[in-house]
Amino acid sequence: MTDVEVLVVGDANPDLVLSGDTVPRFGQAEQLLDGAELLLGGSAAIVAAGLARLGVGAALVSVVGSDRFGSEVLDRLRERDVDLSAVAVRDGVPTGLSVILSQPHDRAILTLPGTIPLLDPDAVRSAVDRLRPRHVHIASYFLQPSLAAGLPGLFDGLAAAGVTTSLDTNWDPAERWEGLEEVLRRVTVFLPNREEALAIAGRILGRPTVDVDEAGALLSSLGCRVVVKSGAEGAVAYQAGERVADAAGLLLEVVDTTGAGDSFDAGYLAATLRAGGAEAETEAGRLRWAAVAGSLSVRGRGGTQRQATRAEVLALTAPGSEALTITAASAG
Repeated sequence: MTDVEVLVVGDANPDLVLSGDTVPRFGQAEQLLDGAELLLGGSAAIVAAGLARLGVGAALVSVVGSDRFGSEVLDRLRERDVDLSAVAVRDGVPTGLSVILSQPHDRAILTLPGTIPLLDPDAVRSAVDRLRPRHVHIASYFLQPSLAAGLPGLFDGLAAAGVTTSLDTNWDPAERWEGLEEVLRRVTVFLPNREEALAIAGRILGRPTVDVDEAGALLSSLGCRVVVKSGAEGAVAYQAGERVADAAGLLLEVVDTTGAGDSFDAGYLAATLRAGGAEAETEAGRLRWAAVAGSLSVRGRGGTQRQATRAEVLALTAPGSEALTITAASAG
């Protein structure tokens, strides 16, 4: 087991990924699928697995049930050498489960929360005190109300201890996008996708916004660095109300986009923690590293089957590699 550099906090659950004719039709119509796989899911679990794949020591703080799904999650994470000493196993509550209806360039997600909302800030503090990570990453803010309510105080304590932090809220199922201003004033890096950034900025402004630069400038003016993910288009970073860097993704055949944003997060954190080498010492370099890691993850089903290795990302972020176009078959 490597030393813990990043403590990842949040959801861990299986994903049942269905592909093919996945748009439901009621009236007892039977549809035939192209594929169905039970894979490791949960934003936090995917980030932790991605970090480990990139050579970064990762531990997970989460809650699973004492059921078959919980055992499946833990087995998959052990295979990646993720530290599971801070994962709680609860009786009487089912492990969360997501059903992914996968299309080549989009997906729908049906989630049973189960144990996911049971995580609280005290579990994170205990893990930090014991494992002494350099960085703490929080995932799936809106699925964990107890954790979310305590994040401002938790981030204050981590900052006082010299621990950097990041947050990926993921989608808000209620689409209210509330409670984030005080959190964003305290977190080091905020990692929303384009739609999430627009929704959160619109909530703060009190009006809809469709301009990513406006959203990124507003959110970063609260005090955090903001990295907005836009799928194959790559990502843009904002600091103190200004756009400071951007990077494109890779052009490659898409098998499944599930978890690509989480693999991007893992790539960005790995680069920030110097796993990316000299090419990741600038913000543009860190974005490129993250965009490559996120892009490569779409080569396989689910969020973790084809996550990038450190060697793959280094090869595709080296000088002169920006124009590379690869296919799923040739991408390792």
